[in-house]
Amino acid sequence: MRSTELTQGRTFGVVFDLGEDFFTALADFCAANGVRQGYIPMFLAAFSSAELVGTCERIEDPAAPVWSKVHVTNVEAIGCGTLAYDPAEDRVLPHLHASVGLKAHSARAHTSHLLGATVQFVTELLVVEVTGPRMRRPPKADMYDVPLLEFEH
Repeated sequence: MRSTELTQGRTFGVVFDLGEDFFTALADFCAANGVRQGYIPMFLAAFSSAELVGTCERIEDPAAPVWSKVHVTNVEAIGCGTLAYDPAEDRVLPHLHASVGLKAHSARAHTSHLLGATVQFVTELLVVEVTGPRMRRPPKADMYDVPLLEFEH
């Protein structure tokens, strides 16, 4: 277990509009406001399409991460996640999970790592900036190169 006290900076209410790419809009928001790291305690969304980590295939190594994706359309979503900064690439690395309900299928849900989405009507987020310590997400070679959150003091 790892933990550290976080120093919070600014808190933002953010709205993404119809047709926007979720991750592009998030990157644009972070760049425009100088947010390099933080967390998203919640978001509410309607997506015309979304991609989540998942598969219908047999998984050979249940301990290994799943790298494939499932595509869903016309969904309502809730989610949360963290934002870490990659200084080598000079970009924010979001790690978001979402539960999405398929509106045309009795709101049947899928829950997993959000890989991409297009806003259908609106997406509302709260973004809390973390000013310290530095949050990074380096890949761990001994854990299938999964990028794990680290705190640098």
